[in-house]
Amino acid sequence: MIDSNKKYKHIFFDLDMTLWDFETNAREAYSDIYTKFELNNRGISSIEKFLKFYLVHNDKLWDQYRKGEIEKEFLRSRRFELTLLDFGINDPLLAEDIGMEYITISPLKTNLFPNAHEILNYLKPKYPLYIITNGFEEVQFTKLKYSKLDDYFQFVVTSEEAGCKKPDAGIFEFALQKAGATAGESLMIGDDQEVDVAGAIKVGMDGIFFNPKKVSCNGFSHVEINNLIELKNRL
Repeated sequence: MIDSNKKYKHIFFDLDMTLWDFETNAREAYSDIYTKFELNNRGISSIEKFLKFYLVHNDKLWDQYRKGEIEKEFLRSRRFELTLLDFGINDPLLAEDIGMEYITISPLKTNLFPNAHEILNYLKPKYPLYIITNGFEEVQFTKLKYSKLDDYFQFVVTSEEAGCKKPDAGIFEFALQKAGATAGESLMIGDDQEVDVAGAIKVGMDGIFFNPKKVSCNGFSHVEINNLIELKNRL
């Protein structure tokens, strides 16, 4: 929970689905891929049908990746390979090409959540700001650069640098140590109740759940915001 009288000294953000609008940017990338690889000529009648199958495979594989059960190289192509198989297309090379294209073009997309720049401009003079992300290291820095977010943050901690992924305590402890911060003076803001917020709280940080879709909190009692600009009322 957030203590309204508490003075924080360090603010940590998640990136994807908290500042960088992952769903909108990814959809633009998928649309580009659908056109470039002429998937309509391969029996996939629409991008919507492609995504219906792809999102199921992607979610399952990402869960396995977060648990350390698979490597990122496997995730990158396998999610597309399984999707193509759903349409009767057995072409691992095509899946690999699509996977590489997605990694190349998706971080160049620049859609952010409403008021992202405004709230960061408000916070930057008041606090040192940092990113903690499970995203692939080679694409997260590109996202920040092209979205003009990189200048706000003192540093970015990726799961690859820390050697573990959120919600593992190790990644939060790594970030705190790198920042020279204690958990009690630090706040984590993210869109995933378990991965971002509960993970941070387990190491003694406070957490704010960013919930733009107003999804059910599943029994969590954490502080919740639906728009980033609401942080002005709390920080």
